[in-house]
Amino acid sequence: MDPDFARIEREAGPLPWRTREPGFSGFLSAIVGQQISNQAAAAIWRRICAVEGCQTPDGLLALTDETLRAAGLSRPKVSHARAVAEAFRAGILTTETLVAMDDETAVATISSVRGLGPWSAEVYLLFALERADVFPAGDLALQASLANLKSLPARPTAKALRELAAPWAPHRALSARLLWHWWRFVTGRPSMDDK
Repeated sequence: MDPDFARIEREAGPLPWRTREPGFSGFLSAIVGQQISNQAAAAIWRRICAVEGCQTPDGLLALTDETLRAAGLSRPKVSHARAVAEAFRAGILTTETLVAMDDETAVATISSVRGLGPWSAEVYLLFALERADVFPAGDLALQASLANLKSLPARPTAKALRELAAPWAPHRALSARLLWHWWRFVTGRPSMDDK
């Protein structure tokens, strides 16, 4: 219904439907992607995936900090990855539990784990659980993409973007996917949905 969104696939091509593995590896991928470029995150993720045991909570907890740092995780991200592994081991985070929660409760539960905030929670819900109405308004690429698409004078803040996205409910996740697709098209750079 929005003419700007209607032109995204016409100009950028078909929307690729990317997903992440639900469970521990989906959260680990979100931690890797926090606050770094998508290219750097992809390179680190490939190295993490090559470390035997890294894809399970018990396996990761058995690895040394040095091994995780050699794969590319910073000291804080090593700590965050361990906190997520402990949350899975303790049963705080399980795919089954999160699937049964509404979006708001799931975001709060995920965000209660050290190293995971609202952005990580929303990205996980969108890509791993394919929730229909999750919108990570704090994502800089989404903010820049909407500014470009709508010819806004400046990139909206997370709060402003959340307000702008409100009318797109209950399909805000699709709006996010379209905006990431547009961002990749106009910049020629990978976006969040490429991780």
